[in-house]
Amino acid sequence: MNINSINWQNVKADLDEQGYAVIPSLIPTDVCSQLITSYTQADLYRSTIVMKRYNFGKGEYKYFAYPLPESIAYLRNEMYSPLSKVANEWNQKLGIHFTYPEKHADFIEACRLQNQCRPTPLILKYEKGDFNTLHQDLYGDLYFPFQAVLFLTQVNEDYTGGEFVLIEQKPRLQSQAIVLQPNRGDMVIFTTNFRAAKGTRGYFRSPMKHGVSKLHSGNRYTVGIIFHDAK
Repeated sequence: MNINSINWQNVKADLDEQGYAVIPSLIPTDVCSQLITSYTQADLYRSTIVMKRYNFGKGEYKYFAYPLPESIAYLRNEMYSPLSKVANEWNQKLGIHFTYPEKHADFIEACRLQNQCRPTPLILKYEKGDFNTLHQDLYGDLYFPFQAVLFLTQVNEDYTGGEFVLIEQKPRLQSQAIVLQPNRGDMVIFTTNFRAAKGTRGYFRSPMKHGVSKLHSGNRYTVGIIFHDAK
């Protein structure tokens, strides 16, 4: 697993154009298996969320505790810098007067100054009938505008259904649904809150939410990498 293989120019173009980018075959199968196996290791996690209890959907996810597993810490640290450049460009286009630091450690320190100290990377498990309602992962006043999801299981082999869904709401238009079915080892980077969309009068904020449709069969595992910490 090496983020140097990622074509960041293409990622930036996709994020600018559609608010998400798919990176195929980034996560080796053995790393996918290790992360799935780690789901039962209670000492790795700070909390477990049963989605039905909070009307988030149906299924379960767990937030990792610090220190994060090596593979997740690597991706979180190394992906942040190239994405921060896109984030700062978006802020400039939208007239947002905030500059994200170049290094992830500096951004985490900024989170701590906002009393956001709890790690947010998580692993999600879905079984037949489970789903995740449309939402945004903000967790506090300070958030990073991009996040990523790693697909650990193979659609139509390990599970059916369970599409990854993005919804974009443009001003004075109906919502647009984007439905993805990535393969095991793929990663999707997408906007946490809104994308910088270009209109006839310049750039504007186009809000986006994400969720997961109902699983028809099997088990579906993913890992979410969120770059900011939570209150």
